[in-house]
Amino acid sequence: MSRLSLTREKIYRTVARQLHGQVPCWVCGGHVLPAAATLEHIRPLSEGGNSHAENLAISHEVCNGQRHARGKVAESAQSPGRVLRRV
Repeated sequence: MSRLSLTREKIYRTVARQLHGQVPCWVCGGHVLPAAATLEHIRPLSEGGNSHAENLAISHEVCNGQRHARGKVAESAQSPGRVLRRV
């Protein structure tokens, strides 16, 4: 298992324990199941971020993918503050 996989599991368990089993997506706020959890760099590596625990958050794979390269999340016109979902 990679180091980031172990970090993802550790962060997921810590957040789940603190929030009584509910792990919110850092991007959209929806609950993330363990199988769908990915690590999100809060400050993207492309903008000088790092992979230290304080710069990592749990997100859905879809949300992480939408924000990936540009460091921005496309907002939904129907629900401001929520990311657009791929259909």
